[in-house]
Amino acid sequence: KYLLLRSAADLGGCKNGALMDSFGIFLQGLLAVMAFSILMLKRLREPKHERRPWKIWFLDTSKQAIGMLFIHFANVYLSDLTEEDPCSLYLINFLLDASLGMLIIYAGVRAVSAIVEWRQWDSLRFGEYGEPVQCTAWLGQCVLYILIMMFEKVLIMLVLLIPQWKKLAVLNPINNPELELAIVMLIVPFFVNVSFSVIKSLLCGSMHLEFYTCPSTCSIKNFCDDFS
Repeated sequence: KYLLLRSAADLGGCKNGALMDSFGIFLQGLLAVMAFSILMLKRLREPKHERRPWKIWFLDTSKQAIGMLFIHFANVYLSDLTEEDPCSLYLINFLLDASLGMLIIYAGVRAVSAIVEWRQWDSLRFGEYGEPVQCTAWLGQCVLYILIMMFEKVLIMLVLLIPQWKKLAVLNPINNPELELAIVMLIVPFFVNVSFSVIKSLLCGSMHLEFYTCPSTCSIKNFCDDFS
């Protein structure tokens, strides 16, 4: 119990500012390159008849990247606000975002999509940008997506106000700050993202075929496209 409550300074682990020092930034850049490479590999492995056009793929992917960057830097900022181990706090934030947060985002996308369909705001349908492609549609969807992300982050922050979270320092047994940063910034996000890619393939893979015979899956199909 004493070990869990000791500060990062006492254990020689991750300290305030470590997430944005030179090594932390290097790891984040490496993760970004790996994530982009995986997206490219997934696209190249798709059957040609199922691939979205490059422009649509880029718009969907960039929208997802903007949302991920918002969540990432929000977590970095929040993790440095306290005297607790910032790496542990970032990891807790990340895992909550990747579990409870994904459910909140999914519910938010479904709710917003229902409102968009009800109001017939065609340009705000996730994953649809008009013919020809309109940048204003992409911008409007980005704004909606960021608003959903902000709502999710506020709810996660409320969850983190529960006092028990402050006593949870999951990385305190690790005394090497570089190893702790690598686990938080590279290893855990990589395996979580791989897991989500597998789950996404299982859940969404058949929807591209079902969409043409079942229009009610449109919003789910577009949601799956946004997270590919």
